[in-house]
Amino acid sequence: MWVTSMPQVWDEEGVPKRGAADAVTPAPAAAMLSSLAGWLSRTVQPQPPPPRVCGTDGGPPVTAPRLRLRDGRHLAYCEAGVPKDKARFKVVFSHGFTGSREDTVRPSQEVAEELGVYMVGFDRAGYGQSDPNPNRSVKSAALDVEELADALGLGPKFYLIGISLGCHAVWGALKYIPDRIAGAAMMAPVVNYWWPGFSADLAAEVYAKQEVGDQWALRVSHHAPGILHWWMEQSWLPTSTVVAGTTPLPNKRDAEIRSNMKADGTFQQRMEQATQQGIHESYYRDMMVMFGKWEFDPMSLPQPPCPVHLWQGDEDGLVPVVLQRYLAGRLTWINYHELPGTGHFLSSVPGLGDTVLRTLFA
Repeated sequence: MWVTSMPQVWDEEGVPKRGAADAVTPAPAAAMLSSLAGWLSRTVQPQPPPPRVCGTDGGPPVTAPRLRLRDGRHLAYCEAGVPKDKARFKVVFSHGFTGSREDTVRPSQEVAEELGVYMVGFDRAGYGQSDPNPNRSVKSAALDVEELADALGLGPKFYLIGISLGCHAVWGALKYIPDRIAGAAMMAPVVNYWWPGFSADLAAEVYAKQEVGDQWALRVSHHAPGILHWWMEQSWLPTSTVVAGTTPLPNKRDAEIRSNMKADGTFQQRMEQATQQGIHESYYRDMMVMFGKWEFDPMSLPQPPCPVHLWQGDEDGLVPVVLQRYLAGRLTWINYHELPGTGHFLSSVPGLGDTVLRTLFA
């Protein structure tokens, strides 16, 4: 008999009410994953290999500046823009899936100097040269941002920009440290199909349009994260096209960028840098956090004490624009900027980096 661990919600007449979670993952699929996870844990025990921590025996070398957090972990970071002591605005960047501390919205140096902007990006936990965090969560991502800002002396308030999947740190900051944020921007933020605030029918409809491998990779991330590493390493199972770099990209600029990155080796080089301590601690744990069970629904957040901007391309092949529109409609305090004829790789859009900074500081 199929069962599901999903909480059941009832309407006023006592009839089961279908939520986004139930619509995206039918009970049989959720139960199958639960059963498979239990069987594997009893028989195969598919544990990921231990991480190769930077700076340890056999691990990659430390070449970037790093700071030590309260729990003993290290965060690697990269500074840009004007010097801190001369800056009018201080910005922290949270990179996206497959990214690094060097990623930004690529503002021009002229605008950065005109505005007086100090910028710092960091390798999120497990990426690049930042130590892994086996307890990673949306909350820990926000607290890493706060500790980074405090360690670098950015003051009582700072600006925060998230890119793609790295925007979960922005949502976390708006939830857990809103009084520290002077302003926030999210660039094509990845969504979690299981957020309760989504319309069940809309979530299911959009989810069904994703590649089959991505549907299953996200299901496993949400319902059976303990077997995600095992699942992703099986060539006979449907797995993430995003990790493989084969997701169909409807936007011409996005498709050309990815094609060029693969042709000149940049795609593989970025992957090797991001996952050098282990793909489980970077990519797979990212998936577990982003598509797992959140402690809060972003669409239930109260209006924060700072302006929040969201940029989204209407030809994004990785983040469905219809869900972004729905989210922005629910959160009326979000300043939503939809870019026509634009895809997911917003940092490559000419002049957008300058626009983002000017808008954020307005």
